[in-house]
Amino acid sequence: MVKKMLVLMSITSMAAAITACGGSTQTTTSSSTTPAASTAPVATVEANKPKPEFKALLQYARFDPNTEVVAKFLNEKTGYKVTYDMLPVENPDDKLNLLMANKEKYAYMLLSGPQYSKLAASGALEPIDELVNKYGTNMKNVISQTSWNGAKLNGKIFGIPQTGSGTIVNTQLIVRQDWMDELGLKAPTTRDELYTVLKTLKEKKNVMGLSGGKSPLLPEVLPTFGIPMVQSNATTGWQDVNGKLVNAIENPNMKKYVEFMKKLYTEKLIDQEWSLNQANKVIENFTSGKAAIISNAYFNAPTVQNALLKNSPNAKIGSFPYLKGDDGKVQVMGSAGISFYVGIPKWADNKEDIIKYLDLKLDKDIFKEAAIGKEGVHYKMENGNYFPILPKFNDEYNNASTFLTGVDEKNYPIYWQARVRKDPILTESFTKIQEAAKGNIVLDPLAFAPPLEAIGKYNLKLQKLMEDTFLKYITGAEPIENYDKFVAQWKAEGGDEMTKAANEWYAANKK
Repeated sequence: MVKKMLVLMSITSMAAAITACGGSTQTTTSSSTTPAASTAPVATVEANKPKPEFKALLQYARFDPNTEVVAKFLNEKTGYKVTYDMLPVENPDDKLNLLMANKEKYAYMLLSGPQYSKLAASGALEPIDELVNKYGTNMKNVISQTSWNGAKLNGKIFGIPQTGSGTIVNTQLIVRQDWMDELGLKAPTTRDELYTVLKTLKEKKNVMGLSGGKSPLLPEVLPTFGIPMVQSNATTGWQDVNGKLVNAIENPNMKKYVEFMKKLYTEKLIDQEWSLNQANKVIENFTSGKAAIISNAYFNAPTVQNALLKNSPNAKIGSFPYLKGDDGKVQVMGSAGISFYVGIPKWADNKEDIIKYLDLKLDKDIFKEAAIGKEGVHYKMENGNYFPILPKFNDEYNNASTFLTGVDEKNYPIYWQARVRKDPILTESFTKIQEAAKGNIVLDPLAFAPPLEAIGKYNLKLQKLMEDTFLKYITGAEPIENYDKFVAQWKAEGGDEMTKAANEWYAANKK
């Protein structure tokens, strides 16, 4: 499904608790390239030689991975028996600390970006460059150089980078189309036209024009100010300005965006409880008829449409095109990057076999069946597209992505789309959004960067500072004239260090 968000919870230092070698800081460098091409044969199951048994550590999920069809399939096809543990839902990093301090015998671990960088810096992870060069034929073929570069810390690779569904767009402004038709309103194509629509809907229908919640950053409006990316993975948003990265906070147009949102709030064209609303409240406002427009993710489309029609059987949902900016161009925030890293503990046994196993999982046929199942049983082909066969697909492959340890980056985004074809409403929403955004998608320049130490250290705190401050400006709790003071505070409390780290990596890796 959508690219997974990286866990931003910090891991306490383990240097004193772990007997390690090879530890280093996380300053990145371009001195090491993607693992070199190799003529070594693809790892195959050797029938006459017993395979070691492995134990793997996964991120939290609400099921037992050891009972899943995919787990049993992988054991059978690779000849390696793997059992699985999961981190807990609460305080996962504390648990990971304990496991690493005890040198728990895991063959490999699925790690978030911050977890990966902390463990690598403490010396708890094995550098795998040589192992991948020798035994990783499949992974070198299907994982891009861009992704391998995103796994480098201090010039070495400590884990297999795992991307996901490719580049996609998640949200679009949806509207009560029946109200638009009733009032003779056309879909807006610019920010000013959106303002007019909001004003008309409020006056004529006596509803809030636009509901939203928590984040002050509206992904369909922000790009009209020339700021196409603010939240991606573990960053607060960066732009290439004449070859250097500048944070969106320091873009002069960010203040103009906040001023525009304040205008909408003051005129009561947007939700007056914006700073308090959770996501479920925003959906409720739309489906109950209190709000005319919301920014909605494709994966929420079935919930929204079904709830709306239950409350208002004659209601219709429409969607707005992405708005043109002041320069007349359309820019849309895209989502992409590395979701997880697959690391091998320094003290693991049979490291060669671990890499052979992880490489076997990326064999074309094994990977495809592990990702999407058997044709005619779990999926079918229609017009060159993959469609799930229900309920079999859901029963046996709903949790298949949990077992990914790197993906076939060319084919997995195609296989993955079967997951958005499980419901016609979901399928329609996803397809509409991607078609509307096509040709105008912009990605964060750091989308495929490795976890940078300074960003990991300061980002969460500064993200909250930004959100809290912007909401105060928008609601009038604090004068927007203080914006320059906010920028100075942001820079002093870690923003400058994040910018320095971002540019050091970008200078070494930009094309």
